[in-house]
Parts: sequence; structure tokens; C-alpha cells
Amino acid sequence: MFYKVNIIIEKDEDGYYAYSPELPGCQSQGDSLEEVSSNIKEAVEVYVETLSESEKQELLKKEILTMTLEVQVA
Repeated sequence: MFYKVNIIIEKDEDGYYAYSPELPGCQSQGDSLEEVSSNIKEAVEVYVETLSESEKQELLKKEILTMTLEVQVA
């Protein structure tokens, strides 16, 4: 079965950090965007495998929207 999960990836001085807002504690890191993408995919798969069907439905039904907002600061 396939699930769609939101992933946030942040870049910092140590590389990349990724996490899923729907899955508390599900996070990973990597030195490159490709590495962190692979690592978080594996982390999500393992995380979801540990959930019961009712937990999967509850956690994965959340609608999370992201946007980029440009603001002007004086």
C-alpha cells in the first residue's frame, strides 16, 4: 500500500535535516539532498510499518499545507 507523507527538509551548516510533521519523531539527516531524501524515505517506511491500521489512518489523514511567503521589512 502507498501513503503520501509530507516531508520538510532544512539545510544547515552540517548538511540536511528532514522530518515528517505527521509522524512525530520520524526524522533523518544527510550530507546531500539525495542522501537525506533516501534516508527519510527509509525512516518513514520503517515508522509506518510499526503502526496499527487505525494509527495509520489517524496520523496520515492530516492535511498539511506549505507555502512560501515574501514579506517586506523596513
